[in-house]
Amino acid sequence: MSPQFSEEDIEQEQVHFSNVVATFKQYAQYSLTANNRRRKDLYTLPHADKELLDSIGYRSKLQEIDTAILANANFLHKIVANPEIFGHDVIAGEDGGMEEDVDLKRSSQRSLGFRGQGDESCANSHSHDRLNDAKTLDPRKSHGQGRGRYKATDFDMDKLRSTLKQFVRDWSEDGKAERDSCYEPMKRVLEEYFKGRDRRTIRVLVPGAGLGRLAYDVAKLGFACQGNEFSHYMLLSSYLILNKTESIGEYTIYPYIHSFSNIPSKNALLRPVKIPDILPSDLPPGTDFSLVAGDFEEIYGTTDTDESEPHAGQWDAVLTCFFIDTAKNIVSYLRVIHRILAPGGVWINLGPLLWHFENNNTNDPSIELDSEEVKALARKIGFRLSSAIAQWVCIGPTNVDRLQDERTIETSYTSNDQSMLGYIYKAAFWKATKD
Repeated sequence: MSPQFSEEDIEQEQVHFSNVVATFKQYAQYSLTANNRRRKDLYTLPHADKELLDSIGYRSKLQEIDTAILANANFLHKIVANPEIFGHDVIAGEDGGMEEDVDLKRSSQRSLGFRGQGDESCANSHSHDRLNDAKTLDPRKSHGQGRGRYKATDFDMDKLRSTLKQFVRDWSEDGKAERDSCYEPMKRVLEEYFKGRDRRTIRVLVPGAGLGRLAYDVAKLGFACQGNEFSHYMLLSSYLILNKTESIGEYTIYPYIHSFSNIPSKNALLRPVKIPDILPSDLPPGTDFSLVAGDFEEIYGTTDTDESEPHAGQWDAVLTCFFIDTAKNIVSYLRVIHRILAPGGVWINLGPLLWHFENNNTNDPSIELDSEEVKALARKIGFRLSSAIAQWVCIGPTNVDRLQDERTIETSYTSNDQSMLGYIYKAAFWKATKD
C-alpha cells in the first residue's frame, strides 16, 4: 500500500507546487531587477568613471543581459505552461502569484507519461545544487509565505538558475564532456554486466534522474528504464524537454548571465546554449521508458507487497549518479536499493559525498559517512563490492574505456567550462552486486 498522507501533507504539496510555478513566472522580474541594480551602482560613480566604463561597453553589456534574461523567461514560461503532469490546474494570481484550483490527491508514486515509454511505472528523487548551500532548506516546505500571492525567494531563484545549468549538462552539446565523464562509465558497466541478455527484459532504475538524460540514454540502449525524480523544478523541466520538443536545438538559453564573477569575456557571459542536442522523441518503437515523481524512500522503501507496488526484488539494476549523498539516512537508502534489486542484480554508483542535509537549519537528521564507511555499510547490508584498489583517473576516452569495478573519476557538475573558476569532484565509482 502507498504511505498515507495527512491533509497538512497534501496542503504543503499543493502550496509548494504553486510556489515553484510562481518562481518560474517571476524569473524575469527578479533577474531584471538584479541587473538594474548594476545600472544604479553605475550612476553612483563620478562622471569620469562612468564615461570610462561606457567607452569599454559596460552599459551596453547590461542591455544585452536584459535581452538574454527575457529570452530565458520566454523559455521558462513554456515549461510552466504544462503543469498537467501533476494533474494541477494552476491559475496565475496577481504579480506572478499562483493559486491552485484543484484537489491534489498525492500518492507516493506518480507516473509521468513520456514519449517512447512502455508500461508507465512510478518513482521519485530530488536534485541538489552542487555549488550552493541549498541543503539548508527542505524544498517541499513553504518558508513563511502563505497561499495566493507568493514572492519567490533568493533560494527559489537559485534553484531555478541551477535548473538552467542542468539543461546544459543533460541536453546540450556543451554538456557532452561532463556527461561522458559520468554517464559513459556507468552505461559501459551496465552493458558489460548484462552482456548476452535480452535488454528488453532488464529493468533499470535511475533514482535522482534530474532532467532525465541518463535514464533516457539507458532506455536508448534497449533496457527497460525508469527514472525517478522528486524536485518539481526538474519534473516540470524534463516534461517539456521530453514531451514538448519537436526538433534538435529548438530552444536557446543563456545560463551564465546571472553572475559577473570569474568571467573572462562578454562572449563567455552571454554564451547561448542550444537544447536539446538530440531529439528526445527519437526512441525505437516499443521502448520501455518512464519517468515518475515521488520520494525515493516513500515509494521504494515500503515493505508492503501490494501488487500496485511490485518493487522488492524486481529491479535488475540501480544506477545512482550524484545521488546517494542526498540521503538524510544513508542506511535507509542502501537498504532500499538492496531490497529492490533482484538476486544477482547490480548497483552502479558514481558521485561524491556532498551530504545534502549536513548543517541544515530545518532540524532534519543527517548521517554523514566517509567513502570507506559507505562501502563498509554496503557490505554489511549484503552487497558484494570489488576489493580492487581505487585509482586516480582523468577524464578522457582512454580512461572511460577501462572497465574496472572501483575507481575514482574526476568530473565537474553543471560547470561553466569557460569560467575562471571551476570545481572538480573526485567522484567514487563502483559496481556492487546482490547475491
